[in-house]
Amino acid sequence: MTDTSPTTAEREALRDKVALVTGGASGIGRLAALSLADAGAEVVVADIDEAGAREVAAQVGGHAVALDVSDLDANHAAVAYAQEHAGGLDLVLLNAGVTSDTIVGDQFDLARYRRAMGANLGGVVFGTQAALPALKARGGGSIVVTASLAGLTAVPADPIYAANKHAVVGLTRSLGPLLAGDGIRFNAVCPTFAETPLIAHVRDGLRAAGFELLDPQIVADTALRLFAGEMTGECWFCQIGRSPAPFQFRNLPGPRPAPDEERQAR
Repeated sequence: MTDTSPTTAEREALRDKVALVTGGASGIGRLAALSLADAGAEVVVADIDEAGAREVAAQVGGHAVALDVSDLDANHAAVAYAQEHAGGLDLVLLNAGVTSDTIVGDQFDLARYRRAMGANLGGVVFGTQAALPALKARGGGSIVVTASLAGLTAVPADPIYAANKHAVVGLTRSLGPLLAGDGIRFNAVCPTFAETPLIAHVRDGLRAAGFELLDPQIVADTALRLFAGEMTGECWFCQIGRSPAPFQFRNLPGPRPAPDEERQAR
C-alpha cells in the first residue's frame, strides 16, 4: 500500500508547533499525538480519560489535561491550559468521539442521543469556538477534525452517528473559507471503520460481515498532512486500498429558466 506518512517537508512544517489533541488517550488521537511529537511538535493530550491522557503525555514528553468535549467551558479551560503550559496554540485535532448506541424509532434513547451529539458535533463546535482566539493570537493556525465516511454517505444502521458526522462535514466545508481571512485552515479526515477502541463492541460483527478494518495510523498520518499543507475546507477520505485524498463533492444544480410551456401556463 502507498506510504501515507508525512514527507520530510511536512514534518518540518510541524516542528516547534504547539498541538492540542482531543480524544488523545487512545486510538487515532493517541497515534496522532505520538506522530506530532515525533515531528517535533509540543503536544497537549486532552481526554475525558485523564489517566490515559497522562500516560500518552508521558510518552510524548508533553502535557495532559482532562476534557469533556461536550462542555464548552471545559474546552476553554483546555485551551487556556495549553497557552499557560506550552506558551500558545498552533494546531488543534478535534478527534474525540463516541458511537451513538441509539436509533430513531422504538429504540430511541434520549440520553444516548445527547451524549453522541454532544461529543461528536458539540466537541467540534465547542473545540473550535475555544481554540479560535488562541490561534488568532499566534497569527493563524490549523484545525483538523475527525469526521467519518459516515459523514459522506447514508448509514441506515446508525443514522444518529451519520447525522452528526454529516454535520461535521458541512461545518468543515463552511468554516474553511470563513476562517481563511484569519489565517486559520479547517479540514476533516473521514475514515472508514478503523481498528480502534471505538468499534470494539462491533469489531467481530464487522469482520464476520467481511469488513476489513483500516490501520488507524493512516488516519493520524492524514491529519498531520492536513496540518502541514495549505488546503482548507477539505474532507479527506481514508479508505481501504486507496491513498487518502480530498472527497470531490458535486456542485448543487444551478437555477435555470422554466421550460416555455411552464412559463406560458403561469
